[in-house]
Amino acid sequence: MYVLKITNGKVELRKDNGSFVRTIVSSKAISADINSAETLIVVTYDNGKVELRKESGSFVRTIVSSNAVDARFNGENIAVRLSNGKTELRKESGSFIRTI
Repeated sequence: MYVLKITNGKVELRKDNGSFVRTIVSSKAISADINSAETLIVVTYDNGKVELRKESGSFVRTIVSSNAVDARFNGENIAVRLSNGKTELRKESGSFIRTI
């Protein structure tokens, strides 16, 4: 099982015993979440951008390009909380499903 640790904008993937596995993002991250299969990681940056990455750290795609303050996995979908207080539900492909 993996755990994500964020320190000074750096996202680290760690085992549940705390041992370091790899760095996912090296700067400007404010939040991150890993899916239940532990294969994908969603990272929110301080500029409001949300990216989807593999557990290896490689970039997959941009989910939202601005105005996001947090993003979390909700099953196979991604819930993105925006700066205006709304929450958007998006697919892993980044396509919009609905506003909550």
